[in-house]
Amino acid sequence: QVQLVESGGGLVQAGNSLRLSCAASGRTFSRYHMGWFRQAPGKEREFVIVISATGALTHSADFVKGRFTISRDNAKNTVYLQMNSLKPEDTAIYTCAASRVYGSTSVHEYDSWGQGTQVTVSS
Repeated sequence: QVQLVESGGGLVQAGNSLRLSCAASGRTFSRYHMGWFRQAPGKEREFVIVISATGALTHSADFVKGRFTISRDNAKNTVYLQMNSLKPEDTAIYTCAASRVYGSTSVHEYDSWGQGTQVTVSS
């Protein structure tokens, strides 16, 4: 497993951008596919986007297509979530997670989780 720590959350106005980072510890980061999930108050955690271990493949939820992108730097053990054109409904706690299975949207396929970072989008 890897230990994950997110950063970069905050309060932004609708239409603006934010970039989240997820730093991993351990020597096996490059073996993991990395995903981002989010959980809004009163709602279940939902899949946002995932990137393959090499960074060659990504897959995202329909509601973020064209707005959010994911990238990673294996030399820095870090994965990034670039969020553009933010909407109030994007308000949630965003958490990164590591998986041995690429492309899974299920929380059950992810082995390690960060503590999450709050993103709040005002209208």
